[in-house]
Amino acid sequence: MYKIIFSDIDGTLLNGLRALSNNTINEVKKLAGKIPFILVSSRMPRQMYHLQNDLGINGLPLIAYNGGLVTNGERILHSTTIPFAVLEKVVALNEQYFQGKIHISFYNNNEWYVPEYDQWAQREENNTLVKPEVLPNREVLTQWQPTQKGAHKLMLMGEEQLISKMFALLNKQFADAMQIYRGKETYIELSDKSVSKLTGIKVILDEIYHFSLEEALAFGDNYNDLEMLQGVGCGVAVANAREEVKQIAKYVTLHHKEDGVAEFLKKQINK
Repeated sequence: MYKIIFSDIDGTLLNGLRALSNNTINEVKKLAGKIPFILVSSRMPRQMYHLQNDLGINGLPLIAYNGGLVTNGERILHSTTIPFAVLEKVVALNEQYFQGKIHISFYNNNEWYVPEYDQWAQREENNTLVKPEVLPNREVLTQWQPTQKGAHKLMLMGEEQLISKMFALLNKQFADAMQIYRGKETYIELSDKSVSKLTGIKVILDEIYHFSLEEALAFGDNYNDLEMLQGVGCGVAVANAREEVKQIAKYVTLHHKEDGVAEFLKKQINK
């Protein structure tokens, strides 16, 4: 029996309405007191609190920003940011090649800055139920410059053609420094090269639960879940997962729109 469960959120745990179904809530609540259920996401912590609340797992650790920030309640267990100098270069690239037309969101812990409240900011707010602060990229850099503050994540959003060109530029210049992850045709997520969802899991296992990776089960759907699903004792992909993810998974459960996580828990864990 697995002793701890980790789950990606978007495209995995949430249904087609980007919400938790009653089925999912009920199955996770059955784990209470027996198996910790930990959320693992590229989201910021503040975008996960309401999900923890609905699932009855308030106070449990969180892995945010694809492993860039790991928290246990108010305590930060691990934090790795993109260096300030790299942030400056990414903003300069946008200005030089795209006239600033690509939306760049800055994230640090529970801070989220958008350059303007445009369609991209509104879409993210609708998806995550958290409102951003509006502050142009250059003004964020000015505020962060004195302490050389880094970002746990940069989110670049824009028209597919622009994002494709930016993706190529970023890979050419920063492949050694950053994880450059294109979750959708119109999105690029950037985080420090040294972190992943699996590094976040290792922090939680080492510092809090003292279980082995073999005793962990994880759910995921996308490229940023590959290492996690390969590294734990049991990696489970939802049916809508990327083909590469399904190929390395131990099990493939139902589509996220069919409550794949809940159905796996029901049949395999909460029997």
